[in-house]
Amino acid sequence: MNRVSWRLRLASARLVAHPVHSWQRKVRAWLAVPHRRQALARFRQNARGMWSLRIFLLLTLVSLFAELLANDRPLVVVYKGALYCPLLKDYPETTFGGTFATATDYHDALVVESIAREGFAIWPLVRYHYDSHSLDLSGPVPSKPSARHWLGTDDQARDVLARLLYGLRLSLFFGLTLAVCASLIGVVAGLMQGYFAGRLDLWGQRFIELWSAMPQLYVLIILASVITPSITWLLFLMVLFSWTGLVGLVRAEVLRVRNFDYVRAARALGASHAHIMLHHVLPNALVATFTFAPFIAAGALVTLTGLDFLGLGLPPGSASIGELLAQGKNNLQAPWLGLTGFFVIASLLSLMVFIGEALRDAFDPRR
Repeated sequence: MNRVSWRLRLASARLVAHPVHSWQRKVRAWLAVPHRRQALARFRQNARGMWSLRIFLLLTLVSLFAELLANDRPLVVVYKGALYCPLLKDYPETTFGGTFATATDYHDALVVESIAREGFAIWPLVRYHYDSHSLDLSGPVPSKPSARHWLGTDDQARDVLARLLYGLRLSLFFGLTLAVCASLIGVVAGLMQGYFAGRLDLWGQRFIELWSAMPQLYVLIILASVITPSITWLLFLMVLFSWTGLVGLVRAEVLRVRNFDYVRAARALGASHAHIMLHHVLPNALVATFTFAPFIAAGALVTLTGLDFLGLGLPPGSASIGELLAQGKNNLQAPWLGLTGFFVIASLLSLMVFIGEALRDAFDPRR
């Protein structure tokens, strides 16, 4: 057995032992291009962009476990030697020595005393849910920050930190989902216009010009006042107006790539249009998508916050940063409400903009 055949058999054995999925091979092949490796190296050298990405990922991870960090139910209750998990199951009050067979209020003095006497409870970091009201306040609402309420309460005696954690998750989910959906539509539209050009490109550009001329915020306000607001409806309405900003970038990149030699060779060899667009043209257009997606997410976050601030966004009672800013405007005697909302929204927008700028500088074709 010669050395070449031995190496081929060893590589085959490794592939069988550790199979690689097709999407992993495609990602590795896309990253294996020298100029893309250099772009990723430039992004890692951008300290501001890297730290912004780390902090943003940390905030996203923390917000995903909001129920474990802020809840009006204990994580675990050990009562008379039995183990209970109130986060996963509702227990009647009689389970913990109560009188009524209703859902247990774990902040009730009798229930707290009974659990402390017969066992113990492990509570989250914040002992309040975003919609739970604190009934043990010693002063009027909104109450000042204290050891029990680290950021105080709003004018409905709800813990600000708990609402902030849940509102942060909702805002990040909304912004990231909108960025993904708008990017998909924008990439497909720009890819079709740039590749086929001609009349399709002409009519597509005229439609985008008319569609972009519509006052987005006013249309959202009108529709939100007519339709019962929900996160799904707001996401759908904003996707309708957010995809146009990416079409021009993808279209220009595709118009540049469509006449390259390898694309013309693939066309001459009989490759289908779908194959050429997906395997030869689209990888070059993804660079514009990566660099523009953080700005789309930042714009979505601003729009959602503005609609919630005006009372035309999410349903009343939902945890949102815009609603917190509105409470700060309505309660000027409680400056911690407005300051908390301002610093949170400013920090999120700054992180997204820094990430977008780092991606734009890293994948700049002039470099």
